[in-house]
Amino acid sequence: MQAARRSSRICLVFDKDAHMAQSSSPSPFPATEMKKKQKQEYEQEQEPLGSLPEGPLVEILSRVPYRSLCRFKCVSKPWLALCSDPDIHKRSPQTLTGFFYKHMRRFCNLSGRGPPMVDPFLRFLRKSYESAIIEHCCGGLVLCRCRKSRDSDECNLVVCNPATENWIQLPPCPIESPYEVEEYLGFDPAAPSHFVVFVVHLVEFGKVAIYSSGRWTTVQSGWINELVPVGPSKCVFLNGTMHLMTHEPSIFTVDTQGKVWREIDIPGDMPESCAGYSIGQSQGRLYAWFIDDPNVCQLSVWALEDYGSAKWTLKHTDNILELFGNHCRKDDEVYEMFAIHPDRNLTFLTDGKKKTISYDMDNREVHVICTSIQLWNAQPYIPCFGEWLSDGH
Repeated sequence: MQAARRSSRICLVFDKDAHMAQSSSPSPFPATEMKKKQKQEYEQEQEPLGSLPEGPLVEILSRVPYRSLCRFKCVSKPWLALCSDPDIHKRSPQTLTGFFYKHMRRFCNLSGRGPPMVDPFLRFLRKSYESAIIEHCCGGLVLCRCRKSRDSDECNLVVCNPATENWIQLPPCPIESPYEVEEYLGFDPAAPSHFVVFVVHLVEFGKVAIYSSGRWTTVQSGWINELVPVGPSKCVFLNGTMHLMTHEPSIFTVDTQGKVWREIDIPGDMPESCAGYSIGQSQGRLYAWFIDDPNVCQLSVWALEDYGSAKWTLKHTDNILELFGNHCRKDDEVYEMFAIHPDRNLTFLTDGKKKTISYDMDNREVHVICTSIQLWNAQPYIPCFGEWLSDGH
């Protein structure tokens, strides 16, 4: 009898626990609903901006810089397809993305981080050429010397667009001589279907060839002084005019038709012992800068306020050693400001060996771009997605 009671109590306890377990276990239907809701939320996250109509979405993305569009591509496949739309690229505002190295197959992003925004090896040219050497970068186009065989002495001038991988081979230059000329590329993104190439003879001074609208024209230089240009790393194409820094130093200018020739004096306070002088363009103005003493390393940045009278205005001065966090210059250190941002008061400097920085002249902030790459002869790159010439590849 007692055994029966104990058995009854055990059964009651078991039944109670089973009932509690059954009542506490979730119903299968809420779990299914939860998974369905999570799937819907995931799909919405994958879709660009949810249910926003395509028209407004395209309008928004067309106002986003190319660098941001590249980051958006990593979100999902729908974002990749949308941000790769050529129409969005054509309309999106473009600004400085990074720097190409002349004669070197390297590209440094403006942030100093991540893989190159464009292919520095220009592999899309490999189908037609065995080697390609970058001579000059202007806006979104790159001028290269290409050889179909490394052993060949024959070179072809090629203008390409790394962003769209379009390119065109120029006809033979009438004063072609690879060791006695300098080539300069002029390109305005506002007129993406047109570019101009200047070839200046360094020995037979006064001989200039200009490529424009599909053909070469040979003209006699209108520059009075026979000064030798420094090279493509120190030139500016602005307002339809090529500006070339010379070794004097001064600035030679010529228009795209070879009709207007001029020489502009560098700011008058530039001492004879100055170093690291160069030119650039920012916010629609021509800029010049120099380091007045290699030991003191005082940087001066000037802007050309009046083009007609060649009036320069001093915009900024600073000590480069302080910007790099140094107290004195070592014998093996050579500082240089190699570029200025086209849209901001932002300059780019390097010590040539250890560090490359950006310096905001407005708030005096310094940002380290890289510490492992020598940015000598670096040329600014701004991507362009405009329509290419009809006879281009």
